[in-house]
Amino acid sequence: MSTILVEACVETVESAVLAATSGADRLELCAALEVGGVTPGSGLLRAVRTRVDIPLEVLIRPRTGDFQYDAGTLEAMRFEIAEARRAGADGVVLGALNPDGNVDREALATLLEAARPLSVTFHRAIDRTPDLGAGVATLVELGVDRVLTAGGAETAASGLAGLAGLVRRFSPTIGIVAGGGVRADNVCRIVRESGVREVHLGPRLPGNGELDVVELAATIGNLSRES
Repeated sequence: MSTILVEACVETVESAVLAATSGADRLELCAALEVGGVTPGSGLLRAVRTRVDIPLEVLIRPRTGDFQYDAGTLEAMRFEIAEARRAGADGVVLGALNPDGNVDREALATLLEAARPLSVTFHRAIDRTPDLGAGVATLVELGVDRVLTAGGAETAASGLAGLAGLVRRFSPTIGIVAGGGVRADNVCRIVRESGVREVHLGPRLPGNGELDVVELAATIGNLSRES
């Protein structure tokens, strides 16, 4: 399992540096993770970029709540994408759904056009779609690079069947990233039983919300020992 890519979700400069030095392969930078995450400020992004040299992706989510966006909000998201590119991001993480819960093709196409040549990850809004396979098929058609998912479940450990199905059906046309409750005590099982080659985690310390570096390092260590 030594080839498994580990992505760490962070929201401060300190957490980003600690994650990188602990062995994370890629970072996702967010703000307000306690409410599900929103787009971080450009100042934070620039500060992180100056301190870490591993791939850095940025969450593009203008508000909490649902993933249905009107024209004005989509315009704001395009500006946020442009700012992320200027600040040195390697990729963006985003998602958009229709009122019926399916992937919003038109909105996503607009955001993809704004994002290129950055890599694009569709976030866990995919797990809210009524047909997970159909949703990922839409992402493949539109050219999304990877999708963060728990296989349609609340956590990756409880969505192993869904994750394995996505890997069988869509690899290597889109990267399947397992996320949702990935921890040291379950990461090897998740990888082994689903077949994913990338995992996403962001264990938080109680109280201050900083990254739990000990848990992150243990997760990476367990993957290395399984290789």
